[in-house]
Amino acid sequence: MRYEFIGVAQEDRLTLITINRPEVLNALHPPAHHELAAAFDAFQADPNQWVAIVTGAGERAFCAGNDLKFRAAAGRQAMPESGFGGLTSRFDLEKPVLAAVNGIALGGGFELALACDLIVADERAQFALPEVRVGLAALAGGLHRLPREVGLKTAMGIVLTGRRVDVAEGRRLGFVNEVAPEGTSLDIARRWAAEILQAGPLAVRATKQVIMRGLDEQGLNEALGRQKDYPAVVAMYGSGDALEGPRAFSEKRPPRWQGELSGAVTGRDLSHDHAPQLKENPQ
Repeated sequence: MRYEFIGVAQEDRLTLITINRPEVLNALHPPAHHELAAAFDAFQADPNQWVAIVTGAGERAFCAGNDLKFRAAAGRQAMPESGFGGLTSRFDLEKPVLAAVNGIALGGGFELALACDLIVADERAQFALPEVRVGLAALAGGLHRLPREVGLKTAMGIVLTGRRVDVAEGRRLGFVNEVAPEGTSLDIARRWAAEILQAGPLAVRATKQVIMRGLDEQGLNEALGRQKDYPAVVAMYGSGDALEGPRAFSEKRPPRWQGELSGAVTGRDLSHDHAPQLKENPQ
């Protein structure tokens, strides 16, 4: 697909998605939303792509949210079903997505970053959900994700005032994983991605699915009881990687991950007894 408002590049197993509207601080209008949705669709479907990074073009902004000037001129237009930026309502993506926040992340831009699994932010970055200041509400997931990450009262203090949160506060509150020196957020995000890519890709997806689905279970007992039936867990134990990891560990060599099913362990009756056991810490 030819893109006009975003850039997409593949770096071995890594997909880099760049919002490319720096003239409007990478604010998104419907055509850009649909391009991002298509890019994430392609990433999700490609078995050779294991991790994605989303960032913004230029030095000032990751994403300034909705392009309100475009909306005022063109009126309301249809959004992709996968949500703001093609990601905020995409709940079936087990592959990890990282946000390299290279500047301001406001409104939907902050919501897009919160929908990612990790956030690396430039030391100049600022975050806000300022919708209340223009008579709107942050309905692309921010009002649900932020309280889950920083706690109810802290989130209320941010969203009811619409105030900006600098990167140091974001790190202290826990939604920023690492603060990057000026101009290096993408480099640091690539380093995080490289570390993830050293792990088994199906194990990474199973881990993400267990965490995300477990948050929706009624309690810890239910989460523990159902995790063996989660599709990504079944796929992990049904892969050759489930044998390759312990084999590589015992042979003292780097694993050669395939990220494919091979029937190593199959069925929905998995238990902890099926999991390969390591006799020592692989670290």
